[in-house]
This record gives sequence, structure tokens and C-alpha cells, in this order.
Amino acid sequence: MGYGDDLLVTSLAAKIKKQFPERQIVVGIAEKNHAIHSPIYENNPNIADCRNLNNKKPIHIINFHELNRPYIDYEKTIPNNYVWKNFKPIPGELYFSNQERKEAKIIISAAKKFWEENYKKKFKNIIFIETSSTKINDRQFSLKHQNKDWGIQNWTRLINKLKNDYLIIHSVHKETKNIDGIFIPPKTDFRTACALLDEVDFFVGPEGGFGHVAAALNKKAVLYFGGWISPDVIGYDFHENIYYKDQKSPCGVMQKHCPHCSKAREMITVDLFLEHIYKISSS
Repeated sequence: MGYGDDLLVTSLAAKIKKQFPERQIVVGIAEKNHAIHSPIYENNPNIADCRNLNNKKPIHIINFHELNRPYIDYEKTIPNNYVWKNFKPIPGELYFSNQERKEAKIIISAAKKFWEENYKKKFKNIIFIETSSTKINDRQFSLKHQNKDWGIQNWTRLINKLKNDYLIIHSVHKETKNIDGIFIPPKTDFRTACALLDEVDFFVGPEGGFGHVAAALNKKAVLYFGGWISPDVIGYDFHENIYYKDQKSPCGVMQKHCPHCSKAREMITVDLFLEHIYKISSS
């Protein structure tokens, strides 16, 4: 669970704040009276900074945490497999500082300069792309994210098909693999990366945090869902959601390598991804 989950709750926080404007809205574990801070909530007028609350004003805690997600059926979930509920996310809300927007525009300018120096023609669109989860080698979550992963070989083949016509900006984190011919900015924090996504035409990547960011920013996106979780559970209708649908989907396998997810990587081809990208590129 990560920033995507934090974004999911922001639309609910806005609704509650409108109903109870005098309350300080925070997010966390209600039964423990414990609030949790997330960078996602920064600058959000509907969510109070739980590290700096006013004890003289009422506090409203939204019970939303790792053990209470609205799209997980906890009664049916077992240690190795998530089971999903019927759920439809509402796009969240992000509020950027002037400095974050400034830094994003600087990166865009550098990316355009990179394009001019390397390709000598006009690009069709600017794409922000992610090719790997930050948790792909995490001690606790690696198997889950490896099952969700499309694979660096597939991402590289896709990028090689696109990079002569599209200005591609790669997300940068500790698991990022360098791919020739695309712009890799200096390492940025997640919020600056989100502000950068707000400056591009669309997002391409795996289902996860940036997909929810794209939805919050009303950006088009092409997302790899594989067969691990269904877009019917956690996807947005205005995105292009690429899903491997068979009798085992969505599998939700967490603690072992999943053959079904490996099959999804094979069945969801680069050409299929390209069809969806060309669709939103021309719209």
C-alpha cells in the first residue's frame, strides 16, 4: 500500500470537510486514535497536518489504513492472496506548491532541450513513464510487485518503439533502470514527480500510485494491470486499462511467484500497448 491509497481518501476528506468545515480532518487508525501523515496530503485544505493540530478544535479521523482498504475483502483474503471487493475509485485531489510547479517546469524545459539535441524534429506528445515499482525488490513486498510487474524487457521494447516520435520522461527512483534515448531527470521526490506529470500529455506505466495521480490530475493514461487486480476494482473509466482476463484473474497472489501473472506478461504484448497509446495520442 502506498501513495495511491493515500490519494484514494482525499476525495472522501473533501466531502467530509464540506459537511463539517469546523473539524480538523485527519487520516489514520480510528480505534487507536492514531493519525498518519502522507506527502500526498500536503497543501490540501481539507486535511489537517496531524503533526500540528489545534487541540481547541474538533478532530475527525477517517479510518483508512493498511488493514482497512475499501477494495479488499478481508473476510475472504488469505495470507497468500488478496480477494477484491466491488469498488470504484473516485479521483483524488493534489495541491502543489509554487516551488513544486516551478521545479516541474524546469524539468520539462530540460527534457525539451534533450529532444532538440537528439532528434531534430517535432515530437508528437510528452509521455511520463514508469517502468518499475519502487518496491520491486523490497524484502516484504517484492513478490507481490514482481507479480504485478510487466517486466523491464517489455518496457524497453515499448520505449524503443516510441522514443523516435514521443518525448519520454522517465520516473526516477532507486529501482529505475536506464533506457537509452529517453530523458531521465535528476532524482526527484514523489510530489515533484506528480507536478511533472501534470505538465505532460499522458502517463504510461503499471497500475499503482502514478495511475491514481493521473486520475487526480485528469490526465489520460495507459496502465498495465496484468492479471493481478482488475480495473473493475481499482481502475478509472477514462484511462486505458490493459488487463489479462482469464478464469484466475484477478489473482491477488502476494507471497509467491505466480505463473498466472507470468502468463499475463506474455499475453499483454508491446503491440497491444502501442494500440492504446496511439489511441489516446490521437484523441
